[in-house]
Amino acid sequence: MNKLTIAKQMIAHYNAQDADAYVALMTDDACEAGYRGAVVREGKEGVRSGLKAIFAEYPQNRAEIIGEQEIGEFAVLREKVWRTADSDPFEVIAIYSFESGKCARVEFIR
Repeated sequence: MNKLTIAKQMIAHYNAQDADAYVALMTDDACEAGYRGAVVREGKEGVRSGLKAIFAEYPQNRAEIIGEQEIGEFAVLREKVWRTADSDPFEVIAIYSFESGKCARVEFIR
C-alpha cells in the first residue's frame, strides 16, 4: 500500500473518531508534532489518548482533504478541519513520515 493511501486511511479513521484504527497504521514509537517543533503526542498510546481527548471535547470534529501529494518517504495532505458543525474551519498541512510501511511521525503546519 502506498504512503498516500495510508495517510488518507488515517484521515478516514480520524473522521470516524476511531483512534484505535488510526494508531494501528503507525509504528509503536510514532508521534505527532508541530512542524519542526515539539512533539505533542508521543508513541501509539500518546496519540491514541490525545485523539480520544479531542474526540470527547469535539464530537463533531472532522477533516476534509483538499490537497495531497506523495514524495519519497512522505505523504503530504492539505486539510480543512472543523471542530464543531457551525465553527469556521481552519487549514492544516500535515506531513506524514513513514518507516517500514507504517506512519512514524505526523507534523502539522497551521
